Amino acid sequence: MGNGIVCESVTKEFKGDGIGTKALDGVDLTFHDGEFVSIVGTSGSGKSTLLSLIGTLDAPTSGTVMIGEKDVRKMKKNDLADFRFETIGFIFQQFHLLPTLTSLENVMAPLFSRKVSYNKKEKAMAVLEKVGLKDKVNSLPSQLSGGQQQRVAIARALIHEPKWLLADEPTGNLDSETGEVIFETLSALNRETGCGVIFVTHDPALAAKADRIIEMKDARVISDRAGMAL
Repeated sequence: MGNGIVCESVTKEFKGDGIGTKALDGVDLTFHDGEFVSIVGTSGSGKSTLLSLIGTLDAPTSGTVMIGEKDVRKMKKNDLADFRFETIGFIFQQFHLLPTLTSLENVMAPLFSRKVSYNKKEKAMAVLEKVGLKDKVNSLPSQLSGGQQQRVAIARALIHEPKWLLADEPTGNLDSETGEVIFETLSALNRETGCGVIFVTHDPALAAKADRIIEMKDARVISDRAGMAL
């Protein structure tokens, strides 16, 4: 599947008390396969809403989101769920690890109800090693630092070899030094695997290290420029 992700005239409106609020207002963007893109902007600028539409967790009010050559608005619910599983990995500010499961089990969790052609445990071990947690496979989340928990969450997002990693403020709950480590982990995975990364952040210093920086304000894209990585 090629051709990246294309957003055309994407608008998202939320209605409350009979009043409509535009979270996105006519956004046009193209994300190229294998690209590392940061999205910056103040709270309420539309960053997370854009990420949830790209990730097919929500649908636009109007406009189209194409992933590869598929218009995600036209896909049936079950087909969309399978497509999301195969194509997209999510990383969030809150780690969303299951507290009673080990690192290994948390990474395997997305595969529990799915038939796959590979050994689930071996695959989970391999991705934990890839993010530097080979020695923490049997640790519970409570036994891990915040940075280690986020790396488990990254490994979980990688377990099904997605084409895109979508990271919503993944360093937001971490100190700056640990946040830097998480960013470098994602950057290395982008280089090594060719997986595209779209990284939402409040941190302009981290954002500047991406291939490309998209800045949002008041539900619109106000800047789209090259980052330091290019």
